[in-house]
Amino acid sequence: MKTTQYFKYTKKIPDRAQIKEEWIKYVIENPQKVVIQSDGRIRKWAKIPEVNKYLRVILLEDGETVF
Repeated sequence: MKTTQYFKYTKKIPDRAQIKEEWIKYVIENPQKVVIQSDGRIRKWAKIPEVNKYLRVILLEDGETVF
């Protein structure tokens, strides 16, 4: 999984540190909603059954790099 420096920085924040990489991959591969922002970034949402919450993942324009 390709990530940005910003992602690596925010992953250190306590509430974000709990987000598992497998959840991020799940959202990328199984989105329930997809929105393309005006700057080309792609927002994807999916419900994570393990925690019964939705997770939003933002990808760069290439559709692969997690922002």
